[in-house]
This record gives sequence, structure tokens and C-alpha cells, in this order.
Amino acid sequence: MLTAILDPFSGIAGDMTLGALLGVGLDVEWLRALPERMGLPEVSVEVREVLRGELVCWKVDFVIPPQPHGRHIAEIRQLVARSGAPDTVRSRADAAFMAIAEAEGEIHGMPAEKVHLHEVGAVDAILDVIGVIWGLEQLGVQDVRCGPLRTGDGTVRAAHGELPVPAPATLKLLEGHLVRPGPEGAGELVTPTGAALVRVLSSGPPPSEYSPRRSGYGAGTKDFRGRANALRIILADVAVPANELSHERERLVMLASDVDDMSPEYVAAVADHLRAEGALDVVLLGTTMKKGRPGMRIEVLARPEQAGAMEQMLLEETTTIGVRRSDVSRLALARREGVVDVLGHSVRVKTVQLPHGGMRSKPEFDDVQRVALATSRRPLDIYQLALAAADHH
Repeated sequence: MLTAILDPFSGIAGDMTLGALLGVGLDVEWLRALPERMGLPEVSVEVREVLRGELVCWKVDFVIPPQPHGRHIAEIRQLVARSGAPDTVRSRADAAFMAIAEAEGEIHGMPAEKVHLHEVGAVDAILDVIGVIWGLEQLGVQDVRCGPLRTGDGTVRAAHGELPVPAPATLKLLEGHLVRPGPEGAGELVTPTGAALVRVLSSGPPPSEYSPRRSGYGAGTKDFRGRANALRIILADVAVPANELSHERERLVMLASDVDDMSPEYVAAVADHLRAEGALDVVLLGTTMKKGRPGMRIEVLARPEQAGAMEQMLLEETTTIGVRRSDVSRLALARREGVVDVLGHSVRVKTVQLPHGGMRSKPEFDDVQRVALATSRRPLDIYQLALAAADHH
């Protein structure tokens, strides 16, 4: 399976991602024709090679005549709808902008439809999002993975004033992804556009094994002394696990430890950390320990190559004095995650393939509840609309 692995060692932005795609083979003339293809003939594209640190990188800039300072989400969705892009590209681009509007709306206490997207509503940001998603399709990429993101430090000046890095909306878009602050003095390294692309495109962390085909670097605007401000993309062939092809059993490791002297909220925090670091599952079970003391058992399901790190976390972050380890097998259904539109909001839907060949879908409850609150509809209504949209896709 052809996979694009994002290596955001110096953050990610839309223009950096476009540049890195050029580095792995995206046709320059295709990119130069993108604005006209989207009905923006007055916009031109500048593409050049630059140095960031000691790395040769592609730098992409859109030359744009005076435009409105930002747009509402409805205007952006209209631009996306008439872009001429394939349905899959328009759907993902729409989901990216909706994710940004919903994050901004949640932070500022207003519906997504009323959010005025300043920097992200500009033409260059719109071209970045559609160009990246469409460019990946042009390259034949079937899956996108993303490594840990360096977010920068300090503050950034935005339309709402001076904000901490990462900006609140950016941080919300990165929920569930592994991030690392710094390096010192970097400023903002992950833009809202870059975070939205990761949110919509990435299906998880990089694979443990892959065969690289090609790598390329996209330049950031800042040029730091002694450090490359760039995004690397690796195009790689990744073997599809057997369980995703034929529902065969996979070999995993089960870790278990018992504690009776930790507050429940701290145990829950450890469980969240384990999941964020790649645990396949974490279960907390009530148990009875020595002398009849109530305790809690932490069970962690992990891939063999991750088990050692998970053991170390249990020993360091809980009060346990030992971790039990056993080899287990798991029969898992092949699955995929997509995004559907429900009443103008994006809802993530997981779909699994059943052994007899049928499909079963389940909308993410967090998204269902968010849309229900935003639209004053029952969660069950949103659930059923999301299922209907998934079946349509």
C-alpha cells in the first residue's frame, strides 16, 4: 500500500506540505494550474528550490491580488464545491475546513457557521488544503501517517490578539496526536491549516516497517540558523497486515499490573497516556488484593515492538511494583475511518468489514453529541443521519 509518511520534525503548514509533495514527485505544472482549475485565474504560483539548514527544499508561494481578510465557512465551502476537484478531494477538504471552524467555534463559544476564519479563510490557505489533498490523490497515495509534531514555543499574533503556541484552535485540532513543544525560540511551527490536514488525513503514527520509495522536503517560511525548518514526506510501500486482508489472528502482548494505593483520576491519566503512546487498548478493572483491600487492575494490549515501552510506563507512572506479561492472539475485523457531512458538520465514522463480507458502521459519539448540541437535535437523529451518509458513501 502506497503510504505518505509525514515527518513534522519542524512542524507543519499547508505550504510546507505542498512543497514536500513536489519533492516526492507531484507535477509542478499541475500545481501551477491549480488556481485556474479552481476558478481563480488571477492567482499565480511561485515554485523554487531553497535551502533550509543544509537541506534543499521546495518552497511554494501563491501570488494573490487583494482579497477579503478571511471568510465564513459557508463561503469557503462554496469555493470547495465549485473547485472541479474529485468528490473524494472535495469531501476531505470540506471536512478540514469544518474541523477548523468547529474548533474555533468551540473556543469562542459560537456555532461553526458564524465563525469568521481569518488566516485560514484566505485564498492561499484554501489552495494549500485542496492542493495537498488533491496532490496526494494525484500521486496515488492510499494512506497517510504522521509522526510526532514539534509545535514550537512562545506566542503568536493572530486576529484575536496574542495567543500561546500552539494556538488554541491548533491544539484542539491536534487532540489525539503525539506532539512535542519546542525547540526554544522557534515561535509557531504548526499552523491551523497544517493541524487540520493532519486531523483529516492521518490514520495514525508511522508504521514500524516500510520500504521507502522517495523522500522530499517542503520549506517553511522561517529560516533558522543551524536548523532546517522543513517538513519531510516519505513515500513508502507498507505491507498490509494479514488481519486486514483475511481476518487472520495477529500476535499481541497483554500487560497487567495491580495497584491499591493510587487515586482513580491518576490511574485514568496513566491510561490516557498509554493510549496516546500507541496502546491498542487499555482496560481498568476493579479487583480485590491482599487483606481484602480494593484495588484496580490495569490491562494494556500492545504490539510486541511496543510492549517494552509500555511496561516501562507502567513501572514509572503507577505505584505498581511489577508487570505481568503474556502473549495473546487477536482476531480483528478490517476497519477504516471516514468523515461524513451531517447538517453542515463533520462526523467521523468507523466502518468494519464483517467475516461474511458485509459492512458495519458506527459514528463517533463525541462528534454525534457535538453536532446534536450545535443543531438542537437528538443525538439519535444525528447518529441515524451519519449512518445514512456513510451508507451513501
